[in-house]
Amino acid sequence: QVQLVESGGGLVQAGGSLRLSCAASGRTFSSYLMGWFRQAPGKEREFVAAIKSGGSTYYADSVKGRFTISRDNAKNTVYLQMNSLKPEDTAVYYCASDVRGSPWLNLKQGVRYDYWGQGTQVTVSS
Repeated sequence: QVQLVESGGGLVQAGGSLRLSCAASGRTFSSYLMGWFRQAPGKEREFVAAIKSGGSTYYADSVKGRFTISRDNAKNTVYLQMNSLKPEDTAVYYCASDVRGSPWLNLKQGVRYDYWGQGTQVTVSS
């Protein structure tokens, strides 16, 4: 069983920055694929970013160049640094982990991930 706890959300003006954190339980955190997804009101959940155990990173086109995903395996934590925020970034942001290991599934799809956090709200005002 893996528990994921997000923090760092809040209200920020357009152009501002936030850093989200996701603390994970589990002795083998360093081996997990970790991802961030978001869901805006009335919209489907969408992929934001992911980081593999080896450090390779992947981003949605909408956030590329503005968001940075990173991980600190010593702290069992994954981060999402969000810069140049736009009102359209407003959503609940979820951290997710692929613990069972399913490399045949697309890492940009939620089905790849078997554990999810409770979410943290990010609101960007114009």
